[in-house]
Amino acid sequence: MTDATRHQRRLFDAASFIKSAPRLADIGEDIGAEVAFAGRSNAGKSTALNALVGQKALARTSRTPGRTQMINLFGLGGETEGARRRLVDLPGYGYAKVPERVRRTWGEAMAQYFAERQSLVGVVVIMDIRHPLKALDQQMLDYAVARGLPVLALLTKADKLSFGQAKQTVARLAREHPLPDCQWMAFSGTKGTHVREVRDVISEWLDRAPD
Repeated sequence: MTDATRHQRRLFDAASFIKSAPRLADIGEDIGAEVAFAGRSNAGKSTALNALVGQKALARTSRTPGRTQMINLFGLGGETEGARRRLVDLPGYGYAKVPERVRRTWGEAMAQYFAERQSLVGVVVIMDIRHPLKALDQQMLDYAVARGLPVLALLTKADKLSFGQAKQTVARLAREHPLPDCQWMAFSGTKGTHVREVRDVISEWLDRAPD
């Protein structure tokens, strides 16, 4: 086992729930380093998070898209409250049954979070590989680019396509939508496709951050 693999396991395999926050004001001190996960309500964000930490239910999945409107924080490296390395699961967006008022409030909160949160060191934008880059996905990418943050555009449910189709989709999106410091990657939480590679990216982002 390499040192990098041991480091990954120390970070992710001991991930633990910190808390759910209804508002940005409740997410805790702006210290350490955190990576945000954003995605549409039905894009498989919770499944991706669970696959990355090797746990079945750290991030709760729901049969009803759009149900979770909380900001969920997870500590890495075995830390809980006050963790200096965190994953931040942002509320799913784009679900039609969410009232317009809620969607507007959510958009304003996310703009503020991306603009002001100094501990934010990278963004993972979750998209269904079969339906990528909807308007709100593009908005999340734009927020990250405006702030100068690295981005991983993670194309989930890659097991729904053939290997060749998934590879072509990734290549096309990367070619047609060149963004600074942005990687495009196919992913399957159910099959474990590219779990190690995503862990590598996130570990690198977190390691760049000052203690």
